Amino acid sequence: MSEKIIYLDNNATTKSCDEAVQAMMPFFSEKYGNPSSMHTFGGEVGAYIKKAREQVSELIGAADPQEIVFTGCGTENSNMALRGLTDPRKRHIITTKVEHPCVLNVAKHLEKHHGYEITYLGVNSEGELDLDEYKDSIREDTGLIAVMWANNETGVIFPVEKMAEIAKEKNPKVLFFTDAVQSAGKIPVNVKNTKIDMLGISGHKIHAPKGVGAIYIKKGTLITPFMLGGHQERGKRGGTENVPGIVALGAASEQALRYLDDEVSRVKKLRDRLERGILEKTFNSRINGSRIKRVPNTTNISFEYIEGELILLHLSDLNICASSGSACTSGNLEPSHVLRAMGIPYTAVHGSIRFSLSRYTTDSDIDYVIDKIPAVINKLNSISPFQSELRELKEIKTAVKG
Repeated sequence: MSEKIIYLDNNATTKSCDEAVQAMMPFFSEKYGNPSSMHTFGGEVGAYIKKAREQVSELIGAADPQEIVFTGCGTENSNMALRGLTDPRKRHIITTKVEHPCVLNVAKHLEKHHGYEITYLGVNSEGELDLDEYKDSIREDTGLIAVMWANNETGVIFPVEKMAEIAKEKNPKVLFFTDAVQSAGKIPVNVKNTKIDMLGISGHKIHAPKGVGAIYIKKGTLITPFMLGGHQERGKRGGTENVPGIVALGAASEQALRYLDDEVSRVKKLRDRLERGILEKTFNSRINGSRIKRVPNTTNISFEYIEGELILLHLSDLNICASSGSACTSGNLEPSHVLRAMGIPYTAVHGSIRFSLSRYTTDSDIDYVIDKIPAVINKLNSISPFQSELRELKEIKTAVKG
């Protein structure tokens, strides 16, 4: 067994890059002042926050660094956007059935406890939205639209720039928020010339530490602060800033922009090779979601008639890290809400595995996984209670190849 960890769970969290770690270290011991203090020792720290704001701004193409507000994570971003509506007459929210729990659970809370009406848009078998259904759902009392830029389980990309334009044409006062946690740093993101009002990113998805994030709030956008307190972040997010995390997020954003071409080309080729290897060597595997409109690092593969949890345990024994979906729902025995919304059969939903790569993924990592997975799947196929179904499926796949 290889002692090296083959880490293909980067949509759950990423390794902090050296640049981010090095950037944050002085703020634990040497530059530990509070940036809100009147004295110079503390005040000088503010210059580093300013630089980080500029770095994050460049990553997402914001027009003004002051439109960047630092937060604790992607979940806080979503809470700020959905719970920050200021007009009590606008009590209709549009989102999708395949959003991350940090959006869906807030929407359900507002629906159940605060009288909001929520429209949950469906997706087709490829995980794509129907723009006609979306356009028809926008109303005069729609206060907010929350649609992720890329899905965390399948990697499917939604046309949020076009959706924001459609929203403003039909209702100029509606706010448009996109969770870009799984797209920033993986595909080009530029909000400057879009109608997007708010966009959220999370540090630990782009090789910064956990516990820091940022939300873009377009100048002139009115929302109620989610965290009340001091004057920090221009009154939009109270609380002493997580300076080490913020500085690290800035450094990671700079590196993410630097390596964007690598993500789009080299990482995509590795992902595609992983898919081909698995599909060729296992007869009961299938790709979930569009194979065209998706981020370059993500693939969701179902192994029909076997349990995903068993696959993950066997892979873990081989030092291969993957996921059965969102890390925020692990431990939950319910099948993926994303795959169910896509109409994927239960026999495939329960055997779904997400592999998510990063710029640290190597050719040898992919070689190792392709080499080891067939034996794992064959073993689990042999003990599956669905032997007749597996035989039938194998015969069909063999006939198609022949």
